Amino acid sequence: MHVSVAAETLFKIGSFPITNSLLTTIIVTLLLILLAVVVNKNVSKIPSRLQSMMEIMIGALLGLTEDVAGKEFGRKIFPLLATFFIFIIFANWSGLIPGVGSIGFYETKEEAVVLEETNSVYAETHSNTEASDSESDILVTETAESHDSESEIFKPLFRGPTADLNTTLALALISVFMIQFYGFKTLGLKYLKKFFNFRNPINGFIGILELLSEFSRIISFAFRLFGNIFAGEVLLTVIAYLIPFIAPLPFIGLEIFVGFIQALVFMMLSLVFISMATISEH
Repeated sequence: MHVSVAAETLFKIGSFPITNSLLTTIIVTLLLILLAVVVNKNVSKIPSRLQSMMEIMIGALLGLTEDVAGKEFGRKIFPLLATFFIFIIFANWSGLIPGVGSIGFYETKEEAVVLEETNSVYAETHSNTEASDSESDILVTETAESHDSESEIFKPLFRGPTADLNTTLALALISVFMIQFYGFKTLGLKYLKKFFNFRNPINGFIGILELLSEFSRIISFAFRLFGNIFAGEVLLTVIAYLIPFIAPLPFIGLEIFVGFIQALVFMMLSLVFISMATISEH
């Protein structure tokens, strides 16, 4: 059973490491681009099943965005939010594909295991006026020699992109940056009054809390998505290791649902925060 919080490095291009999660991210991105090209190229008045599925998904996301942000502004931010949802849901589900996390190779690595060297000195001197003077020093030294051992480390070729904190942190930074971008684009410098309002002590204190909340959103976005997806993959790994055949099936269904919910939550929070950022301060 192999569980690693950090993504494993497969190889390097120069000094840039290519991890298994980055490799999966590239594959997912290329497949989504290919899907978009194929569907767009074969658009017809009588839609195929693939075109119908894409139209239903895009129509549902567009309707949801317009309901929250309004029709005009909702269409402006829709490409960003739809990209969030589509990429995240396929990235979440990619970790459930058979072979992701289980196909890889073993790397032999020599490790120097140095046992802790313990030195303790205990000195005790007894002096007794009724007996002869005596002194005793006790020195206890325990040493352990280091030795080399060989261990095999399993490195999976593929790993779910959102099971890597680097990916979710990048998505969080993009989302929070775009929240500030649309806030300044819509309100201009008046957007700063949300954070720096010193007309009275209460407004000043609330502004500081609002400023801290903007930074806390980065942590919230990144760790919520990473924690749910990584925990799900660990759960499936443990269940499959203990009972390989029938037992993982209900949990796979649960993780499909969780992957959908987490993509929707990320999109909805970004949508709500962007909409709130465009509302002038009162």
